[in-house]
Amino acid sequence: MATTDGVSNGMTEPCSECETETLHEVSVQLVTEAGSGENAQYSREPYRVRECQRCGNRESQRMNNA
Repeated sequence: MATTDGVSNGMTEPCSECETETLHEVSVQLVTEAGSGENAQYSREPYRVRECQRCGNRESQRMNNA
């Protein structure tokens, strides 16, 4: 679980590379999942992207599993 206790600008989350709670930059990005068809513009899905500020490990998770 992400926490902000004692952190001025960011969130601490567990990092699988560092194997400890570290500061992460967290954002939401829209990713186009379909190919280059005429409906590709309608196939965007939100992803939660987090990057460890200590080691640079970057992970993303689809937020809408419909």
